[in-house]
Amino acid sequence: MAIARHGRATEARDGRNAAAQHSSWWQRTRETRVGLAFVLPVAIFFLIFRLGPAAASFVLSLYKYRLRGNSSYIGFANYDRLAHDQLFWQSLRVTALFTVIAVPMITVLALAVALLVSQKLRGMSFFRALYFLPYITSLVMVGLIWKWIYKTDGGLLNSVITAIGGSPKAWLEGQTLVLVSLAMMTTWKGLGYSMMIFLAGLRAIPEVYQEAAQIDGATAWQRFIRITLPLLKPVIFFVLVIETISSFQVFDAIYVMTGGGPVRASYALVFMLYDEGFKFFDFGYASTIGVVLFGIILCIALVQRYVVGRSEQ
Repeated sequence: MAIARHGRATEARDGRNAAAQHSSWWQRTRETRVGLAFVLPVAIFFLIFRLGPAAASFVLSLYKYRLRGNSSYIGFANYDRLAHDQLFWQSLRVTALFTVIAVPMITVLALAVALLVSQKLRGMSFFRALYFLPYITSLVMVGLIWKWIYKTDGGLLNSVITAIGGSPKAWLEGQTLVLVSLAMMTTWKGLGYSMMIFLAGLRAIPEVYQEAAQIDGATAWQRFIRITLPLLKPVIFFVLVIETISSFQVFDAIYVMTGGGPVRASYALVFMLYDEGFKFFDFGYASTIGVVLFGIILCIALVQRYVVGRSEQ
């Protein structure tokens, strides 16, 4: 009987320990469960409206799909057609050239402006808001305004050039300057966003580093090269990635200002996607362009990450 009582007591004690462990686990995971509950709506939204359409685009690229809903499976025929499409390679060259012009321009200018407005001077909050204002302005409205600025006859920019004795330029009508003109407009439009990212990165750098270097006699340029720039490399990488993605997806500015001209000198890849999908209603081929564009952007982002990561080692 003593042995039986001892066994029952041991079982009861084990049961209480198991219940206590379960209660402790439940309390420990409560914060995790609450966090997941808040994240769940965003995750569902991402799956339905982001990941879902991306997967559907890949599936659609394997079909010949028209507006009326008539579809037939053709495998990778759309990709083979794209590889031999000269218009695709031309639009890819235009997109790459625009990216090469726009990304360094906006990155360097955003960093320079962030350095200026990060100074602890009176009224800097006003200038930060002023630089950020174009970013929240309608791109269509900005495009129409800049189209008037770039106008060959009577445009603001050419009027200033003529007033100082220069000759007017064909900013949007000439094949040479059209991408530079578009890059200048998109830089002005998106400068504020990248500036705020750089400003946050500058604020995260401990001031003790700058103070110690200043005491040691380092100049402002030396402090920027040896302290600020190395510590900003993760931020620079982030800005490069988002601006590269934005440049490869440029569409609104081209649609409003040039329509892909002149002579398709500004006919970017997304504009070709728009034409194939919403002008010729070849949704399968348009989806193929979108999938290839995604692959190109992903590869460029990985290369940028490798270069920045290697420089940090």
